[in-house]
Amino acid sequence: MDRERELRDDRDYDLNAYDYILPEECIAQNPVTPRDSSRLLVVDSSTGCHHGVFCELPQWLRRGDLLVINNTRVIPARLYGYKSTGMEMEALLLERVERHVWLALVKPGRRLKPGAVVEFSAHGGEDLPPLKAKIRGTDEATGGRFLEFELSGDRELQDLLDDYGHVPFPPYVTDTQAEADRYQTVYAQAAGSVAAPTAGLHFTPRLLEELEDLGIERAMVTLHVGVGTFRPVEVKDIRTHQMHQEWLEVSGETWQKVRETQKRGGRVISVGTTSVRALEGAAHWWKSQDSLDADSVGSGFYGKTDLFIYPGYEWQVVEGLITNFHLPCSSLLMLVSALVGRSRLLQLYQEAIAEDYRFYSFGDAMLILPDARL
Repeated sequence: MDRERELRDDRDYDLNAYDYILPEECIAQNPVTPRDSSRLLVVDSSTGCHHGVFCELPQWLRRGDLLVINNTRVIPARLYGYKSTGMEMEALLLERVERHVWLALVKPGRRLKPGAVVEFSAHGGEDLPPLKAKIRGTDEATGGRFLEFELSGDRELQDLLDDYGHVPFPPYVTDTQAEADRYQTVYAQAAGSVAAPTAGLHFTPRLLEELEDLGIERAMVTLHVGVGTFRPVEVKDIRTHQMHQEWLEVSGETWQKVRETQKRGGRVISVGTTSVRALEGAAHWWKSQDSLDADSVGSGFYGKTDLFIYPGYEWQVVEGLITNFHLPCSSLLMLVSALVGRSRLLQLYQEAIAEDYRFYSFGDAMLILPDARL
């Protein structure tokens, strides 16, 4: 390996090498209408790219390609409440760890010690009693708190969230008129995420129907987006970053579609980085069981993954990607860099900024085709 290549690889592991400056006005505060009128940066080779509109996606795909979408649904995971002292606080539910016990990020966390009791209010003027919860302890991996909710009988917290919870928009969305349903994909089904799989927000029923009519197939996975996706990378050597586990499901039917697509020469295109983690996470598990190359994997994979994808990763399944523009120094930026190259990706981001693309969750999209892969 020559010295130039060695230096480039070293930079790929340096957190600071994933930083970039984004003008504040580039952060999208509201989604566009209709959804598929967002802009699309198409990366179709190692050097070329094109500027278009998302509704033009069909012209860049081929009959026999397979789009893999994440059908997770965002839950009303943000709760507002107060301590017995009257101090206001809020909680972002991350995941259920046992019956009536949830891991949550809370603010202000330092003032919520184990044993403290908090109450969460219903919203919309509902005449409902507050939800009470006790702080059971701290989770070292996330800095969150374990909340044990006081629920009687057979009641479950999930059934009460529509009355007490709010769909959690990202913290950089500070001035929006968007309704909660715009932070859901049109194909959202399986409730469980605390953030949207944002690449899917651009699809409309009409566009999905057009793709189907053109012979572009579709398969579903489920990955419930949690802290693993949006937790910041804080270590200088990114190889030492530990991803938090997230729940995923890849059915045997979906995997069979992937295998059939590969056999006939079609391309597996992931809609979003969460679909990437689902496919590649399941593939890693099947590979460990020596069943990755089997025509069928039975009932599929249902479990958790802490897979962290960054440059140097050996791809198992995904060949192309539809994705939004991601935060500096984020694990999502590193995942996309593994597909197209860190230097190339940052160059594309600079072009997108110069062309006034809209960034982050409510922003525009990028299509990376297999010919543009490293």
